[in-house]
Amino acid sequence: MTEIVRSNFQNHPFHLVSPSPWPFNTSFSLFTLTISGALAMHTFSNAYNVFYSAFLLVVFSMAFWFRDIISEGTFLGNHTLAVQKGLNLGVLLFIVSEALFFLAIFWAFFHSALTPTIELGAQWPPAGIEPVNPFELPLLNTVILLSSGATVTFSHHSLIQGKRSGALYGSIATIILAVIFTVVQALEYSVSSFTISDGVFGTCFFFGTGFHGLHVMVGSAFLSVALWRILSYHLTDNHHLGFEGGILYWHFVDVVWLVLYVSMYYWGS
Repeated sequence: MTEIVRSNFQNHPFHLVSPSPWPFNTSFSLFTLTISGALAMHTFSNAYNVFYSAFLLVVFSMAFWFRDIISEGTFLGNHTLAVQKGLNLGVLLFIVSEALFFLAIFWAFFHSALTPTIELGAQWPPAGIEPVNPFELPLLNTVILLSSGATVTFSHHSLIQGKRSGALYGSIATIILAVIFTVVQALEYSVSSFTISDGVFGTCFFFGTGFHGLHVMVGSAFLSVALWRILSYHLTDNHHLGFEGGILYWHFVDVVWLVLYVSMYYWGS
C-alpha cells in the first residue's frame, strides 16, 4: 500500500500531461477546415457544408481542450511555477511566430508599393484603384482598438489589486469594443470600391486586414474565456496565467493594427 501511495507523487515540478484526444481532433478539424475553405472558394459542390461542419468541430474540440487545461491548472494544481514559466515562454514564442507571419505580409506590400511595376501604372495605389479613406472608418477602428487595449490593461491591474468589479467591467468593456471593431471592419469591407482580386493592392490589403480581423476574433475568444473564469472565481491576483497570455496577444493585435493603419491605410493610400 505504501508503494502505491508513493507512486502517485513525483519528484519534479513539471506537468506530464495525460493522453488526450483533443490535439488530434483539433488538428484534423483545422486541416478539414482549410481544405474545404479552399474548395469552397473554387465553387466546389457542397464544399461550404463541409466547411461549416469543420468549423463546428474546431469549436467543439478546442472547447473541450480548454476545459481540460482549466481543470489541470485550477483544480488539479498541475501548473506549478516551473510549468508557468514554460507556458509563458510558449506564449511569447507563439506571438513571435505571429509577428513573423505579419512581417511576410508587410514585406509583400512594401515590395510592390515602393517599386510599382508598369502593370500597376508605375504608381501606388495602382491606376483605377480608389483606396479607403484613412480618416473615416479606419481611424474610428483605431480609436476603438486602442481603447480596448486600455480597458484590458485596467482589468488586469484591477485583478492584481484584488478588485473583482474592476476586472469584470474592464473585461466586459474590452469584449464589447472588440465586437464593435469587427462589425466596423465588416462594414468597411462592404463599402470598399475594390476586392481581393484587384491586383496586388487588393490582395495585400485584404490579406493583411483580413488576417488581423481573424486575430481580433481569436483574441476575443481568449478574453471571453478569461471573463468566464473571473466570473467563476478561477483567477486570483497571483495566478492568472491564461488571462495574461490573452492580454499579451491582445496588445500584439493592437501593435499590428497600428502598423497596418500607418502603412496600408495612410501611407499606402
